[in-house]
This record gives sequence, structure tokens and C-alpha cells, in this order.
Amino acid sequence: MAEVAKRESLGEVELENLVSMALDEARRLGVDQAEVAASQDTGLSATARLGDVENLEFTNDRGLGITVYKDACKGNASTSDISPEAIREAVAKACSFASLTAKDPHSGLADAELMATETLDLDLDHRWDIEPQRAIQLAIECEAAALAYDARINNSEGATVGTNRGSRAYGNTHGFIGSYSRTSHSITCVVLAEAGGTMQRDYHYTSSRLPGELDSAVSVGERAARKTVKRLGALKIKTTNAPVLYIPELARGFFGHAIGAISGGSQYRRSSFLLDAVGETIFPEFIQVQERPHLPQAVASRAYDAEGVATYDRDIVEDGVLQGYVLGSYSARRLGLQSTANAGGAQNLLIPGSDKDHAALLAEMGTGLVVEELIGQGVNPVTGDYSRGAVGHWVENGEIQHAVHEVTIAGNLRDLYKRIAVVGNDQDLRSGIRCGSLLVEEMTIAGA
Repeated sequence: MAEVAKRESLGEVELENLVSMALDEARRLGVDQAEVAASQDTGLSATARLGDVENLEFTNDRGLGITVYKDACKGNASTSDISPEAIREAVAKACSFASLTAKDPHSGLADAELMATETLDLDLDHRWDIEPQRAIQLAIECEAAALAYDARINNSEGATVGTNRGSRAYGNTHGFIGSYSRTSHSITCVVLAEAGGTMQRDYHYTSSRLPGELDSAVSVGERAARKTVKRLGALKIKTTNAPVLYIPELARGFFGHAIGAISGGSQYRRSSFLLDAVGETIFPEFIQVQERPHLPQAVASRAYDAEGVATYDRDIVEDGVLQGYVLGSYSARRLGLQSTANAGGAQNLLIPGSDKDHAALLAEMGTGLVVEELIGQGVNPVTGDYSRGAVGHWVENGEIQHAVHEVTIAGNLRDLYKRIAVVGNDQDLRSGIRCGSLLVEEMTIAGA
């Protein structure tokens, strides 16, 4: 128990000290540049299935990684042992590896003048000091609510209550060093239903940085059950071309393909369906994609990126026109551009919607398919060809008629993006991409 307590006491200051120790050792060994990241994650996860505890897990992981640059050569090493001896050994290994790698003139730290200089409190750290027994109790309550919802709910893959707190520190030989902590909490439930000899499965979850903002365990279970029962009686449909409405959880992924295509790696490798697309109209003019990295408590908020570059608000897509790429320092240099503070990915992408809720979008669609689950990875990032297995509901005259399964929706993303008819106001805040339901005016739906 003493060892657990010792490990739990490692905080941001201690992580910064470890980073400084590694940087000092790298300087002593004569590198040109170096960067170090240290982290610690603690968490608790409790899973109940069929009224009993299936899994109870406590995690306490820590690690340190160092990257050194010498004569345009790069080497890196990592360790989960944070003793001074192990850190010195990791730094020495990174230096040794750098002596064996090829020169790359684009490698190195981000430009010094881009480093973050302002300390921002983004309100990301909200502990949930839940005891294991209470977590188990909530998981059991969640699953019990789902199983009691409808007699056709006859099995479960379990309910899980989880909490995690992670602390991060980063520093480099430009003199930058920073740290922060962030939490995430969730309740998830997955159940199965049977009717007429066929079975269906669905799930629901709630997540937040603040434990007090989680939906109740009972409501999560009931929502999972309701979604599962709604899938019963699923039918195949004939192949057709029709409008497709993505629910918010899937709409964010639909936009996510575009973000991947405009990332620096895809651009400099020439492997993107949006190659050299800055200045082009890639969406309808009502579409905006806004990056807002400093939203308090949001999923993807960061004061600085993975290279210490200060993050900032920008509009990636304005009135449908692509304004710029998503770049870290390496990809920026490869393209002859400047980092956009996106080493490690984009931060809090917002796609503002209309004033129409999900019901209004159904009415506007008239007849078509509501997609509620996608199956497979049928997206070609080079050509933009899109083909995904889909599960959902068929709609006629703005009203849901029946569940649908065993269909494929297809098209090319370049074309599909311009066919976006409307974005709803039902934004999903559980992701780094905030988007409402998304109506595409026509797609190929391959069925029976």
C-alpha cells in the first residue's frame, strides 16, 4: 500500500522535474536539441454483467519519452522506470540511436518563437473519488435498468463505470516546460434483445470531465435498452439512391475523414483526396469548421500542442472554403509552411448547425435512411471513395417505418461533402469534433 501511495503522489511538479532532469542530461551529452514528455495515468474501471462483478481494474501507469536531435539526425527512447539511473540510460540510448539514423533536414523542435508563453487554466481536472464498491454498485444498477426495460432484452455485454486522471509534462531545449492534468469519466452499457428468432445489440454511454455532469446510471441503461429494442424487426431494403441522415455520433466521423485528408502527413506524402485543396470550396457555403482549443472543460482543449506550440482559435473551413491544413512542425517544414499548433491532432472542432432538431431533419429528408451504426473501414483516404456497412432505420414521409440492416452506403467524399443539405442543432459534446445530425441529400444505398 505504501508503494501505491507513493506512485499516486506523483504530480505535475514531479513530472516537470523529471523532464528537466532528462533535458539536462541530454545537454550534457552534447545534443543540438531535445524534447521530453512525461506522464502519469491513474484510473478505476468496474464492469458488471448479469448482475455480478465481471471485472474490476485499477491502473497506475507512468512513463517518460525523450527525443534528441544531433546533426539533423533523430533518436528517441522511452522508459516506464523513472529512477535517475533509468532516465540517464534512456537519454544515452536516444543519443546512440541518433548516431545511427539518416539525416533529415526537416526534423527538429518547433520554432522557438512559437512556444506557448501564457499559462491557461482550461478547467480540465475534476477528480471523481469513487470507491470501488460504489463503482460496482452503479454498474449493476445501470445494467439492471436495461434488463428491466423490456422483456425482449435477454442478455448483456455488461455495464462499465470508469474514471481516469492523467497528468502530462512536456519540455524542450528552447526553455519551454509546461504541465497539466485532465480527467475523464464515463458510464457505458451494452445489451442484446431477441424477437422472432433474431437478435440485435446496441449501447449507450455518457462521458464528461466532471463526474457531476454524467447522466445517471439508470438513464444510461434505459437508453441502451431503448435503442436495442428499436432495432428489432430489422429488414433489408432494395438498392436505391436516397438521402442519408447521420446521427451526431457518426456525423463527426464523416467530417473526420476530411480532417485526416488535410493533415500535414497526408499532404506531404501526396496521399490525400484533398491534395493541395487550400482555397477550394469543398463543402456547401453554410459549412464552417472552427477550431477552438481553449474551451473550458472540453474534450480536446489544450493550451499548447505536443511540441509546446501555443494553440489558437482559427477557422479551418470558412463558408465551405478550405483555409488551411492541420500541421505540426515536421509536416509544415516538408510543405514549406508554418506549424498550425496541431502536433498531436486538432483541438475542439466545431461545426455550427442550423436551428433544426432531429425530428425536423427527418421531416426535411422525407424518405431515406437514418444511419445509426457504421461497419467496416471502407474509406480510401487517397481517392475519397467511401463504402461502409450501415445499420439504421428507414424513413418515409418524415416518419420512421422500420429498422434496416445489411445495407451499404457509398459514394465519393469529394462529391458527398458538397451534397450536405443541413446540419442539425443536436450537437454531441462527447467528442473533439462537435457536430449535430448531418443530412446528405443523396447516396447510393446497396441492399437486397
